Amino acid sequence: MKLLALDSSGLTASVAVLEDDKLTAEYTVNYKKTHSQTLLPMLDAVRKITELDPASLDAIAVAAGPGSFTGLRIGSATAKGLGLALEKPIIPVPTVDALAYQMYGTDKLICPIMDARRSQVYTGLYEFVKNTAQRPAGYDLQIVKKQCATAVSEIIRCCNAYDREVIFLGDGVPVFAQTLADQLTVPYSFAPVHRRLQSAAAVGVYGCVLYRQGIWESAAAHRPEYLRMSQAERERLEREQKAETHDS
Repeated sequence: MKLLALDSSGLTASVAVLEDDKLTAEYTVNYKKTHSQTLLPMLDAVRKITELDPASLDAIAVAAGPGSFTGLRIGSATAKGLGLALEKPIIPVPTVDALAYQMYGTDKLICPIMDARRSQVYTGLYEFVKNTAQRPAGYDLQIVKKQCATAVSEIIRCCNAYDREVIFLGDGVPVFAQTLADQLTVPYSFAPVHRRLQSAAAVGVYGCVLYRQGIWESAAAHRPEYLRMSQAERERLEREQKAETHDS
């Protein structure tokens, strides 16, 4: 299976190409430019250096959310456009699940935290369970708590309820490090920097797992999963509520 994977859901922009069990290329940038400036040039650079024929792709995996509203729109629009043009299916990979997949094989409870502003995080809880039916034996990602948008204090409460060491990753780590130190009652650690942020390779590898499970959609049907309203939508709702209160 040949797969193109995209992730622009957070601070990084990332593009990867995978074929069967081989990661052919990954191009990841975490710098000042916006994803609208970086993602397409990165995709074109990967295409040229790997001599990729887009028509040879079997599917396109994309970090489908949650995450940055603008970043998600850019990634999904890119995947959707390619999927429509090439008539290829889209594999919508949950962003938080893909982050967790970077900790493949760990015996710790995995807690990705993405800064969602307003003291909230996009998060979830995960673990890896050994699959002895595989040859060689591998690990399956199990969802302990489905990805969600919640207060950081709430996910800390959930972590404390488990008598297990927790490993945290995501761009929320430096933002909430002190809060974690103050409120956690279980052992914890942080993922190393090369595994802390989004990776298109992880989106692609986990996307292959989902594809084998029959989880994919047409390019026409694909939509990003925001999990909550954008700031503009929240502000509009607040204005409408204030207007209703004034009228009454």
